[in-house]
Amino acid sequence: MPHFIIDCSEQIVKSKSPKEIIECVYEAANATRLFVPKEIKVRINTFKYYTTGNSDDDFIHVFGNIMQGRNTDQKANLSRQIVSKLKNLFPDVPVISINIRDFEKATYCNREMV
Repeated sequence: MPHFIIDCSEQIVKSKSPKEIIECVYEAANATRLFVPKEIKVRINTFKYYTTGNSDDDFIHVFGNIMQGRNTDQKANLSRQIVSKLKNLFPDVPVISINIRDFEKATYCNREMV
């Protein structure tokens, strides 16, 4: 169920393969043992035009969307694990960040639920 959407500058996927980046985030999320491995989804959106604090430095930002029910410490650890893995993969990228958002069980719906 968790969805990790990676927004990044176009140069990021030119320096490392999209598969390698996706596997990095997947492995970090899976290592926390908060999710069923087969349910972890990771996608990448690249940007050609952007600004990061009035510069054109490369960036990576991960939007983590997870089902409610994890506590703040679990979500903070998940964030740290993903950023740490990405920092190791991209030591020269100055902007690497993440935020975690909860899906509400009451309002979430997918194809199998209809």
